[in-house]
Amino acid sequence: MNAVDRLPAGGTGRRPRADARRNVERLVTAAHAAVAEVGVDVTAHEIARRAGVGIGTFYRRLPSREALLEAVLAELLDEMASVARRAMDDPDPWRGFTDFATAYVQLRAASCGVNDALGGECGLALDPQLARMREYVRLLVAHAHGAGVLRPDVPWEDVAFVLASVTTSTRTVGLRAGADQWWRNLRIVLDGLHAAPGR
Repeated sequence: MNAVDRLPAGGTGRRPRADARRNVERLVTAAHAAVAEVGVDVTAHEIARRAGVGIGTFYRRLPSREALLEAVLAELLDEMASVARRAMDDPDPWRGFTDFATAYVQLRAASCGVNDALGGECGLALDPQLARMREYVRLLVAHAHGAGVLRPDVPWEDVAFVLASVTTSTRTVGLRAGADQWWRNLRIVLDGLHAAPGR
């Protein structure tokens, strides 16, 4: 379900007019970009500014800033759960695991808000999505362990933390990270997780 459809209907319960729906769609699009760049602390004023609407329109069309952020982040986390489901179906367990890990880390690298949400302390109602992500990580690790392609001494909880650590700050010891730093970090981490390193 997309973020627009996740938002509660207006107080009348009637189908919104076309222009009202367009405003909601613009607000959702702006919220996606703002959440990625700023994180969950982005203000309603900033989202409205990016959408090209007034703050009054924001609050006429949406129940709250939190409801909008929850809808946007739930959509992103549900998309990630879909990637995990496809990874479970891959006949090659290592390829499925690495495809999921790549998509997961790439999303974390691209969105400050997703990092906030996955940390679980952003104050938004995302518990069902976070529980689903935990379960998929657990299942993917169990699948890779069962196939003998993931180091048996690494529990699924460690995998969750290791994947979260791949996205780093933009600077360290006077160096600036390139746009693909997350990908280079991930390749090193995956090599360390593989039961046969250097594959």
